[in-house]
Amino acid sequence: MSTGTLYLVPTPLDHGCDSQAPLPEVLPLGTLRVTAGLTHWISENAKSTRAFLKRVDAELPLAQPVQAQQITELPRAVHKKGDHAGGFDARPLLAPALQGHDLGLVSEAGMPAVADPGSSVVRAAHELGIPVVPLVGPVSILLALAASGLNGQSFAFVGYLPQDAAARTARIRELEALALRTGQTQLFIETPYRNQALLQALAHTLAPTTWLAVGAGLTLPDARIVGMRVSDWRRRLADEPPQARALPAIHAIGP
Repeated sequence: MSTGTLYLVPTPLDHGCDSQAPLPEVLPLGTLRVTAGLTHWISENAKSTRAFLKRVDAELPLAQPVQAQQITELPRAVHKKGDHAGGFDARPLLAPALQGHDLGLVSEAGMPAVADPGSSVVRAAHELGIPVVPLVGPVSILLALAASGLNGQSFAFVGYLPQDAAARTARIRELEALALRTGQTQLFIETPYRNQALLQALAHTLAPTTWLAVGAGLTLPDARIVGMRVSDWRRRLADEPPQARALPAIHAIGP
């Protein structure tokens, strides 16, 4: 029996947001067709996956009803410790593919295994000889980078910054020194409810001439992308009150 294929299925970036973009505006027809045809899933969160599949079903009929879809969640430890910490073995999750079923890997927002769990599943698929096919869809890191005005030839995504204020300040200075020394754009993410605190910390810590770009709510109707020198950010934050609504955001710094 031939193996199935592991498809990396991107989802809209509007998870947890008040507004949603129409699905055909953020996912091409080819991605929707493959997604609608899948019946077996490895998921970051089963509830959000079912909600996503209902949106797909409104565009193209699913091969099986949402209630009949086989959805296996990644263990919570993978979320907290990372895919490759503690020797997590993802191979058992790929049993349906070894039995000939195509399998979808999906996260709550964006591309699975990029700033989200799933890389251990992809690695296990390669080890087992299961074909891996990434589907086309939104990746917030690349969208923010393209719109940042910063170096797109050399860049690094460094995940989340520390929550502790002192540790966060030290990390910001470390990343700024690296960006200024090498010209490499540094990108990082934060949860929506901490975005304002991070932006204030960046404006206070970074040098006035450093370029800071923030992309929030990308692909949503109320998306906003702003890039300017830190000196200008300081004036803007002094003149404008904090945003009332929090949106997922990517931050980028560079010379």
